[in-house]
Amino acid sequence: MPMTMSRARVARRIATAAAFGGGGVGLLGVAAVGVLLTEVRLARRTVGGSSDIPPCADGRYGAAFDHRTDRPPLRLGFLGDSTAAGQGVHRPSQTPGALLASGLAALSELPVDFRNVALPGAQSDDLARQVELMLADRAATPDVCVIMIGANDVTHRMAPAQSVRHLSEAVRRLRAAGCEVIVGTCPDLGTIEPVYQPLRWVARRLSRQLAAAQTIGVIESGGRTVSLGDLLGPEFEARPRELFGPDNYHPSAEGYATAAMAVLPTLCVSLGLWPEEERPEPARGESLLPVEQAAAEAASEGGTEVTASRAPWALLKHRRRRQLPEPEPTDPSSVTG
Repeated sequence: MPMTMSRARVARRIATAAAFGGGGVGLLGVAAVGVLLTEVRLARRTVGGSSDIPPCADGRYGAAFDHRTDRPPLRLGFLGDSTAAGQGVHRPSQTPGALLASGLAALSELPVDFRNVALPGAQSDDLARQVELMLADRAATPDVCVIMIGANDVTHRMAPAQSVRHLSEAVRRLRAAGCEVIVGTCPDLGTIEPVYQPLRWVARRLSRQLAAAQTIGVIESGGRTVSLGDLLGPEFEARPRELFGPDNYHPSAEGYATAAMAVLPTLCVSLGLWPEEERPEPARGESLLPVEQAAAEAASEGGTEVTASRAPWALLKHRRRRQLPEPEPTDPSSVTG
C-alpha cells in the first residue's frame, strides 16, 4: 500500500505538470540513470527488435452481418506504437486490432470497419499526426478508438509530463470528434526476458509510473484506460516463450490475444453493448477511489479498467474477459479513407 500511495502521488504530479505545460518530473537520480543506460546497452545485444512491417489488418470484419441488419457498421480505429500496429506477428488475423474488430463484430452482431494508423517506434508526440489521419474523413469518424502507447517514451527517456500531455490532447481531440476512447497504458517493460537487474527493476518502475500518470490524464480528458502492464507481468513472466514473439520484445500471437481479451470488455461497455452495472463489485476487488489512487492500483494489475465517476473519483473495474472469435478474412475494399 505505501508503494501504491507513493506511485499515486508521483502520478498526480506528472499529470498536473502535463496539464499546466510543465517539464518532466524526475523519477530517478543521475546515478540511477547512468546505471540504466549502461544496462540498456548490454540488453540491446540480447533483446531483439523486429524491422518487419506489421501486417495490414484494415478492412471490414463481420461482413456476414451486412445481410442481417440495416444498421450502419461500427467503426474502430487504432493508434499508437508497434504494439498497436501488431509488430512481431505475420498474419493480419493475429494483430490486436483484427482480434478486437472480430470480437466487436461477433458481440454486436454488426459489421465493423477497422482502420489502423499506428506506427512502429512511435512515441506519444506522434499521436497528433495519427489523430489527424484518423479524423481526416469526417464522414468516417470512428465510433471508438483504441490507443496503445508509452513503451518508446520510456526507452527514449521522454519527459513523463510531456508524454502524458501529448496523450491527453489526443484523447480530447478524439472525444471532441465524437469518438469513445480506450487507452491501453504503458506495458511493464520489466518483463522483457533477456533484461536483468537492475535494469529490470528500473524499467518496471518507470513504465508503471508512466502508466499511472497516463491513466489520470486520460480519465480527466474523457477516456477510459485498461492496464496492459501486469498482463506483461505474471502471465508473460510465467510463459515468456509463448507470449513473447521471436524478437523477445513484441508479443506473440498468443500474447496479443491475451491483451485483446483484456481490452474487449471495456470496448463493448464503452459502446453500450454490455448492460453491466457501472458500480464496483467488492467481491471482485473493485472499488471507487480517488483518480490517482485508482491509477496507481491499475498500473500494478493487468486488465484493470479505470473510468471516470464523479470528480475526483474513478471506478476501478475488473471486467470479465471473453474468449475472442477467430478473425475472419477482411474485405479491405469496404473501408474508405
